[in-house]
Amino acid sequence: MKKDKLYFFTFLSLLVIVFVAAYFSMNYLVGLSTEQFLKIQLESSKREAEELAKMITYQVENNVDKETIIRNFQSSIENTNTQSGFVCMFDWSGKEICHPNPEKIGKITGPDESYVMGIQEEVDSKDFYSYLQGKEKGGGVRDFKNSERQSEIVYLYPVNNTDWIVAAHANMDKINEEVKSVKANFLMVHVVTGFAIVFLSVLMVRFIGSSYERELEQKNEKLSEEVLNLSKLNHDLATYKKKIDLSDQKDDESNGNSNKKRILTYLKNELVSLGMEEIAYIYTENTVTYVRRIDGKLTTSNNSLDELYHDLDDSLFFRANRQFILSINSIHKILRYGNNQLKIDVMPESDINIIVSKNKAAEFKKWLNA
Repeated sequence: MKKDKLYFFTFLSLLVIVFVAAYFSMNYLVGLSTEQFLKIQLESSKREAEELAKMITYQVENNVDKETIIRNFQSSIENTNTQSGFVCMFDWSGKEICHPNPEKIGKITGPDESYVMGIQEEVDSKDFYSYLQGKEKGGGVRDFKNSERQSEIVYLYPVNNTDWIVAAHANMDKINEEVKSVKANFLMVHVVTGFAIVFLSVLMVRFIGSSYERELEQKNEKLSEEVLNLSKLNHDLATYKKKIDLSDQKDDESNGNSNKKRILTYLKNELVSLGMEEIAYIYTENTVTYVRRIDGKLTTSNNSLDELYHDLDDSLFFRANRQFILSINSIHKILRYGNNQLKIDVMPESDINIIVSKNKAAEFKKWLNA
């Protein structure tokens, strides 16, 4: 149950992170794509207006009658598709001369009809995009009264040797639809991609987590076995101590014990004779042999560990390593240490770690279980 909650919260966290990142990246990419789209739209309108203006200029220079020029131009643009944009022509007074919608001919196009500043001003794609987003003026875009107009003039080009101006219009509703379509496509791609990334990430986390959990469970099983072994070892220690206490109550001669009952040690210049039951452990440090008593006092001996161990009762004392001889009465706790090694906690405490090697561990367990 806890694992399911972990995976669920992992899924939610990734979902939030991915979609927050996607939100900002999507807005940035939508902005770039829309600006590119608008740039193409503006360049297309500009090119169409310039070509038509140059064509009319060519006809004027060749002395074609103006009425004929107007009639031909009107017939070429009348009833054309105005979904994305269209061109028209008006004079310097603002009166429409040619328009795809014949009803517009003769009407005045005032300053509010256009959001270009003048004939030499051009609409930048960034300004155009800002206008589409919030109807805000900027750069070549001017503020105008009617924000509900379906089309706006995006480029003006004068016809040489006349008072005519060719104007390129952009259909705002159509452009807005295209922009919304771009946003919707980006949103769909980001949503699908985001869910795919999150779902696959959770699957990978679960797969890796399951593999790690199996490995951890195996380690826990092994550790449990070692804990049980240590528990048994400590139990054997307690049992052995009780056995030693009972044997101490019996007569030494009846047990046939020929080991020494005491050893001679030194405390500064004082000779101290210690009984076996008074010794906690014996160790060497810097070639000196020390004898730690059960009461914590420390004495020294002139004998080596080998000499002392030879005379000690091996049912009470164990040679843990080259540095330590332990009394059963001093062993407080047996701990796992390293790779199949044992660490012995003694009372009184030792400043030096007492480690039973892997090779000695089996002998130590056998000694406790004797």
